[in-house]
Amino acid sequence: MTQVAPEEVAERPSRTPGFDMTYRPEECVFGPPWTARIPSLVYLACGVLAGALVLIGENSGSNSSLFDYVVVQDRGRIMSMRTFAFVLLVGGIASVARTSMRGVRVYADGVEARDIKNFIIPSVRRYQWPQMERIVLDMKTSVALDLWDGRRLFLPAVSNRRKLESTLERVAAARAIPVRGGVGLDEIVEPDEHTSAPPED
Repeated sequence: MTQVAPEEVAERPSRTPGFDMTYRPEECVFGPPWTARIPSLVYLACGVLAGALVLIGENSGSNSSLFDYVVVQDRGRIMSMRTFAFVLLVGGIASVARTSMRGVRVYADGVEARDIKNFIIPSVRRYQWPQMERIVLDMKTSVALDLWDGRRLFLPAVSNRRKLESTLERVAAARAIPVRGGVGLDEIVEPDEHTSAPPED
């Protein structure tokens, strides 16, 4: 969270918070990009692989090297292979679930930013439309919201940034929120424009 320069805030006309409360967009949820999901998916894959090896090893012939490694050598280990595989699998599932908590939710009353702090603690921040001084869409790394108290909120990275930007741009146009950047409403393709009308008889 950063402070917005005072001269930047002063550029736009004054607008009373809650000026337009009529437009309420449909709820949209934007998950994290696939690059953020890869480590947790690899973690889960390792857990699944370890579990499969333990299962195969325990059901293999007593003369096989896998049976010897999983069952026979297990007697001298501090942690059994079965326990290790279980811990690894549960950790992988938890990692995937934790990564899925990140993202942005656009709902009727505002924007919800979801993130993870210190790799463990979920963080949810909600900001309503009247709190927004400006929506910033021309930054390379992320979408930002300038708030009325001078703060700048950087939204978490999402998998479909273009759709998030177009959603915010529609809301901004309807609720008289200034926008920096964006493609303009004329360039935004509505969902029903992708489908052609059925031929008339």
